[in-house]
Formats: sequence, C-alpha cells, structure tokens
Amino acid sequence: MSSWEAVIGLEIHAQLATKSKIFSGASTAYGAAPNVQASLVDLGYPGVLPVLNREAVRMAVKFGLAIGANIARRSIFARKNYFYPDLPKGYQISQYEKPIVENGRLEIVLEDGSRKTIGITRAHLEEDAGKSLHEDFHGLTGIDLNRAGTPLIEIVSEPDMRSAKEAVAYMKKIHTLVRYLEICDGNMQEGSFRCDANVSVRPVGQEKFGTRCEIKNLNSFRFVERAINYEIARQIQVLESGGTIQQETRLFDPDKGETRALRTKEEANDYRYFPDPDLLPLVLDDEFIESVRRTLPELPDEKAARYVEQFGLSAYDAGVLTASREMGDYFESVVAKLNGHAKLAANWVMGELSGALNKENLDITQSRIDPTRLAGLLARIVDQTISGKIAKDVFEQMWNEGLDADTIIESKGLRQITDTAAIEQVIEAVMAAHPKQLAEYRSGKEKLFGFFVGQVMKQTGGKANPAQVNELLKKKLAG
Repeated sequence: MSSWEAVIGLEIHAQLATKSKIFSGASTAYGAAPNVQASLVDLGYPGVLPVLNREAVRMAVKFGLAIGANIARRSIFARKNYFYPDLPKGYQISQYEKPIVENGRLEIVLEDGSRKTIGITRAHLEEDAGKSLHEDFHGLTGIDLNRAGTPLIEIVSEPDMRSAKEAVAYMKKIHTLVRYLEICDGNMQEGSFRCDANVSVRPVGQEKFGTRCEIKNLNSFRFVERAINYEIARQIQVLESGGTIQQETRLFDPDKGETRALRTKEEANDYRYFPDPDLLPLVLDDEFIESVRRTLPELPDEKAARYVEQFGLSAYDAGVLTASREMGDYFESVVAKLNGHAKLAANWVMGELSGALNKENLDITQSRIDPTRLAGLLARIVDQTISGKIAKDVFEQMWNEGLDADTIIESKGLRQITDTAAIEQVIEAVMAAHPKQLAEYRSGKEKLFGFFVGQVMKQTGGKANPAQVNELLKKKLAG
C-alpha cells in the first residue's frame, strides 16, 4: 500500500437541536410512536407552504462562525428531486449553489502530536428524510415519517484527509464542536450525528484524484475507521489487478466488516436542483450575525490553550479534559472547590473517575460522584489525611455507597499515620524481624529498599504516610 495514497472527504450530517422542524411546527423529539410527529407540511400535502425556522438559521451561523467560515448574506434553498419511499414530497429542500456557510477550517491533532488543518468547503441547511424500517415487517418495509423535515446542517470537508485515522480525528473534532456550541446533541445511536465518507486512491505523487466511492450512513467512529480502511484496500486490490473503480454509492456491513455496492453514484444534474419557489432567499444582516457571534462559548482549542497556560497542564491532558464541554466544566468545578491543585484534579478526573464511568458506560453528567464530593476526597490527599492509595479505596466506596469521603475515612478508621515516632517504631520492628535482608541491604543490595517499604506499609495497613516512610527508612537502614 506504500505506493498508493488515499484521498478522503467526509460529509457530516448534524441534526440541529431545535424543538420544531425546519419548515413546520412539528416536534423533533426522539422516540415518539411512528408517524405522530409529521405535519401536513412534512408530508407534502398540496397547498401547504414551508416557513423557515429562525433558530435553525441561528445555529448554522453559530457553527460557521466557530470554524472561521464566510457567512453568506444571501443564500438560497433548492429542491433536490429524487424518489424514495421515506421522502413524501418527492424532493428534499436543501441548499445547493448558495449555501449559508462556506470556506471554513478546523485543526486536528494526529497520533504523533502533529497538527493538520482540514478545509471545510461548506455547511448548508437542509431537511432530513423519513426512516425506512425493515426488521419488523417480514419482507415488507415500514415507513416512519417522524424524522421528515428535521433540520440538519450538512458539513462538507475538502478531500484533505489521507488515512482513516485522520478522518476519525476530524469527525471527532466536529462532534466535540457541535456539542460545545449546543447546536446538536451528537447522539450517534439515535442518528443525530452521522456521516458519508468519500474515498479514492491514487499513486503516490499523482496530483489527479482517483475515482471516488461514497460510503453512506456511518454512525460510529469505529465504523468510519473500519469502512474507510476496507474501502482503501478494496480499491487498491482492484487497481493492482488491472481493473477500474466505478463511481458508486456503497454501504458498510459491520458484521462482515466490508462495503458493498448499493447503486451507481448520482451526479448533481441527476437531482434536477432548482430554487424552491415556496421559499424566498435567506437574507442575513450584520446585526443578526454579530448577535450570534456574541453567544459563542469558549471553544475547545481555546479552552485547551487556557488549561495549559492557567493550570500548567500538558497539551495532552488539556486535550482530554476539553474533549467534551461537560468534562471541562466538571474539572474546573473540582479545581475551584479544591482551591487549586489542578494536576491532581486532572489525574483523578481522567483516571479513576473516567474509569468508573467507562465501566458502566455512563456520561460524566451521570457521575455518581459530583465535583464537590470529588474535591472533598482530593482535599484529604492534599492535607495528608489519607494517602493516594487509600484514596482509591475511598473513591470506590463513595461510588458504590453514595457517601462523602470524610464519612468513609472516619467510619473505616482510614486516617493516615503521620506520627514520626509511630512510624519509626514500626520500621525498627520490621528491621528486627528481617536481619538477613537488613545485612544484605547494608552490604550494597539497595534493591531491597522496596521490600522494607512494603513491609512497613503492610504493618500499618497502608496507613503510613509514604513520603515519611521513605525518608525515615533511608535514615534507619543507613544505621
């Protein structure tokens, strides 16, 4: 594969978090019984007229500003004509020649720590189609039109990615961004965030693009990586066998781990785009755009840079903690209640807390330990009431029992031993009980120091202050 280069572009569909649809007042709430949230506008009844949702426009502009794009003062809605059972009007209202957002960019961090800028060609507003259901109808297809008319922004990248890992990094960055902006919940299981991947290959050094294939409706980061890697390998095999790549739309089968042809890829003229006669051009003034700009939150890259500057964290730690807005808020709340000690807070949020959340597949907003109680636990490490090792046991009990750290420490008698005389007494007893190891240590076998530390901690039930144990042991063992 070293003689071939992949060229990848993504078309990401993000469902906007409006309460009603883009051209009707029907609800967008997920989980309703089939076909109860489809109005006459969504169903394409004769004589009804679409009315544009102002909030959907505001969210699209907010996204455009966040990626440094040009916001069109005048954009146009078009009809994209095609027949499919879950498209009741026979066309989809989208934007074609004049989208609302153009020429943005987003920086991603690669595995080796280097950074790469991915161009974003456009982001346009459009309505979603309904949903075809196959699994419960025994050879038939059911149609649920609740989703028809749900507002989307389709985010189209430049073909700037060269590997599946780059594509996943870009998709994750978009996912983080739309959630920071609170314009999309990012729920991939519910279809709120999904993508189509355009993949082609070309000989290394060739400027001309190869023939691309589009892999439709990928709704997990893992599927995106697997589908792209399979498609790259498939195209290379076809070309090296003397064949040619056909431009087509393909589906990814996660059970078999392969893509398969769905249909010949359509061109734009197949959809017979024309301006929608029921919708006026969308005209935005500077005042509206600036009012949206004032609502922009601190963006992920800005927050990560602040964590490095303000808290002295590494770029890696800052990146992990800002991967979601909720995790950043949790971390900062812990630091505020702890009056500093940001590195300690970062280690625990990324370590014990994230581990407990992942084990039960919970989001940080569902954590059984809130920032106040985690800060209370870390405060007992800071003031040396307990050691870091004991703190992990206390954390587990806090998670399972819902108690605060001080209650557990007192009820279990877990306070750390910091009395120098008491620790020295234990050290002397351990030395007396192990004369052979003592003699070997004093004759130069310094690796036995760890043995003595372990014995002292065992005798104190892990309660002795580790730093004091190390300091006093060195003095005592030296004689």
